[in-house]
Amino acid sequence: MKKQLLAFTFLISAFSFHAQTTIVDSILSGGIYRNYRLYVPAIYNGATARPLIINLHGYTSNALQQQFYSNFEPIADTANFLMVYPNGTKDGTGTTFWNAGFGASVNDIGFLSNLIDSLDLTYNINLNRVYSTGMSNGGFMSHTLACELSNRITAIASVTGGIFTTQYGTLCHPTRPVPVMQIHGTADATVPYAGNVSQGMVPIDSVVKYWVTKNNCNPTAAFSNVPNVSTTDNCTAEHYVYSVGNLGSTVELYKIIGGGHSWPGSPFNIAGVNTNQDFKASKEIWRFFNQYNLASLTNVADIEKQNLAISIFPNPAHSVLHIRMNNEASLENITITDVLGKVVLSETTNLNTINIESLQAGIYFLTAKNKTNQIANVKFIKD
Repeated sequence: MKKQLLAFTFLISAFSFHAQTTIVDSILSGGIYRNYRLYVPAIYNGATARPLIINLHGYTSNALQQQFYSNFEPIADTANFLMVYPNGTKDGTGTTFWNAGFGASVNDIGFLSNLIDSLDLTYNINLNRVYSTGMSNGGFMSHTLACELSNRITAIASVTGGIFTTQYGTLCHPTRPVPVMQIHGTADATVPYAGNVSQGMVPIDSVVKYWVTKNNCNPTAAFSNVPNVSTTDNCTAEHYVYSVGNLGSTVELYKIIGGGHSWPGSPFNIAGVNTNQDFKASKEIWRFFNQYNLASLTNVADIEKQNLAISIFPNPAHSVLHIRMNNEASLENITITDVLGKVVLSETTNLNTINIESLQAGIYFLTAKNKTNQIANVKFIKD
């Protein structure tokens, strides 16, 4: 069974952890409560919008373990970004997983999109700078988000994850270039670097080439050896950068020669697995993410379609929403969707008010279009 090959376990030993900056909470998504851990650095004050990184655990693992293992907190404390560690759901064996090409019924794409919206209600999130990374199954899920949620996820980094053949070339339709970093060991026995035909795993070199082609990057990489600063980790690292992709996108590969199924630079070592200590994956992932924002990776034509500025009030609202526009063109269509993307109200009107009494309490998204086909999207709460 292919999910079994994504198993990842380790023992957490003593570790310095600041519980006062980690919030444990949950949201309702897809009819079930989904929980997560949110790390908020001490320097965050809400005055300016800050980046958000989604960090996804591996199969059999969980949010707490991923938080310890990837050790992003020292970087977040300096760079001032928020880090969320969601938990997957349990499969038929009772094991936590992400539905990244498994064909299960759980909608993890919808959950992670809902999670972004939920966090944005409480924190000053820069929605132009939302990224996803993950270990193993979490790396597979990050690739899935790049394929199917490219309107929200700016860039991704996969550590020991990949793409399944069921997604490769057929179910991957990003709407714009997605910068991708892949970190993978050549001695990975769980997600083999050379792929696994019986488990439907695409070879890592093919995964990298796939994104290089998608982004129209230079097919010839700039190559460098990572300095072998640790002579006791039984592995070395190579760095490949495929640049000058569409809208400035790049694809990067850290190829760990002799590296196993592990997170480079982690303070935890997995017994019998070579963990590269020549560089810190978390530091390089942030360096990669920090280059990109969603607007610069979106075509000008797509941006111009959404340059209608509107405001709505009151928000939260109970019975009526009032809409104020930035120009004199009247609205032609108003559509309201719930957090699952279901259209719950649609009106063709030239009025700047809309009755929402029939809606249940919750979070909704309003899309407005005027007669010149300019579009605006805003979020509101029905109380």
